[in-house]
Amino acid sequence: MKILAIDDQQLILMSLKKRLVELGYAVVTADSGNTGMELYDSFRPDLVIVDINMPEMSGLEVVKYIRHEKESTTPILVMSGNTDEDVIMDGFDLGIDDYMKKPVSLNEVAARINRILGQGALRAKNTEETTSRMLQEYCVGVVVPCYNEEERLSGADFKNFAHKNLGYHLCFVNDGSTDNTLNVLQELQKGHEDTISVYNCGKNGGKAEAVRQGVLHLAKDPQLDYIGYLDADLSTDFRDFDDLVKTLQNSDFKIVSGSRMNRMGADITKESARKIISKTINLIIRSILGMPFNDTQCGAKIMKKDIVEPMFDKKFITRWLFDVEIFMRMRKFYGKEKAKGLICEQPLKRWIHADGSKLSMKDSAKIVGQLAKIAFHYG
Repeated sequence: MKILAIDDQQLILMSLKKRLVELGYAVVTADSGNTGMELYDSFRPDLVIVDINMPEMSGLEVVKYIRHEKESTTPILVMSGNTDEDVIMDGFDLGIDDYMKKPVSLNEVAARINRILGQGALRAKNTEETTSRMLQEYCVGVVVPCYNEEERLSGADFKNFAHKNLGYHLCFVNDGSTDNTLNVLQELQKGHEDTISVYNCGKNGGKAEAVRQGVLHLAKDPQLDYIGYLDADLSTDFRDFDDLVKTLQNSDFKIVSGSRMNRMGADITKESARKIISKTINLIIRSILGMPFNDTQCGAKIMKKDIVEPMFDKKFITRWLFDVEIFMRMRKFYGKEKAKGLICEQPLKRWIHADGSKLSMKDSAKIVGQLAKIAFHYG
C-alpha cells in the first residue's frame, strides 16, 4: 500500500517515512501543500497524512483539493500540533478520517493507519524502542559547544536522545579543540546525519563565540521553530531540557532558562567552593541587570527563533559571560519591564557538576572584571 505524507518539517517527515517503510509501506513525502497535491495526482496513494500548520498553504487546503476538486474518498489522516477545536472540526467537516495531535508516538501513528486501511494493512510490532519514539509538535535545534571534550563527551546519551525525540537536531560546535574532540564528534555523527551535525571552528574563540556561531548556523534551517544550547558534559538532564521546551511552547516567553537553585525534590549538586563563588557572582549580576534572575549562567536555555538575530548578530564582548550579555541585550531591545516578562527562569529538577570543567578558579576571579566591562558596555 502507498502513503503520501505532507509536512513542512523534514525532521518529522524523515522519521515518519523510515518507520512506515520498515512496516512495508511505499512512502512518498512532500514538504509543502502544493508539492503534496502534485504528488497526489501522480502517486495515487492509498492514504494521505497531512499537517495543518504549513507556510503558504494550510493542510486543510490539501484536504479540500482531495475531497472537492478531485472528488476522491482516499483516506486522510491529519497529524498536527494544532489543538484548536474549531480547526479540528473544520477538518472533519471537510471529510478527514482521523486527527492525531502531536506529540504522538510512531506506534500510535502505525496503529491508526492500520485501523483506517483495514485488515490488509501491516501491523506494527510494538517494541519498547519504537513506543518511546515521539514525533514532536515543534522542531528544535540544540547547540552543544565542545572544547577538548574527548574524555567527557557521552556520545551514547546524545544519540539515544536524538533517536527517541524525533524533531530535535543536535549541532555540536567544535571550538578549536586541541585533542581528539573533532574526530569523536564526526564518529558520533555517522549514521545520524539527519539529526546530528558538526560545526567546526578553525580556532578556539571561547564558549560565547562557539554558541553564537552554532545558533546562527541553526537559524538558517527554516524547519526549526526553537533554538537552544546545552553543555557537552550533560550536567543538565535531557528530561529537564525537554521541560524547558514545553514551557516555551505553551507560553508567550521568548527565552526559557534553566535555574540550578536548590529546592525541595531537586537533585542539584555543586562543589562547595563553586557554590560560594556562584552566589557572590549572581548577586553582582542581578545588580547589573536590574532584573530578578537568580541563575543567568545555567548552560541550558531555549529560545524562539525570532530573537536570534537581535541577540546573536554581534559578537559578545566576553568569552564566558555571554548569558548575561543575552539578558542585557533583551533589556536594551525590549526595555527592562517588557524583558522581565519575556524571560522565564525555570528550576531544574536535576543538575550535577561534572569533573573537568574548563572554567578554573583563576577564571572565576576574572569574572568580576568582566561583569564591570558588561555593565559599562551595555550602559
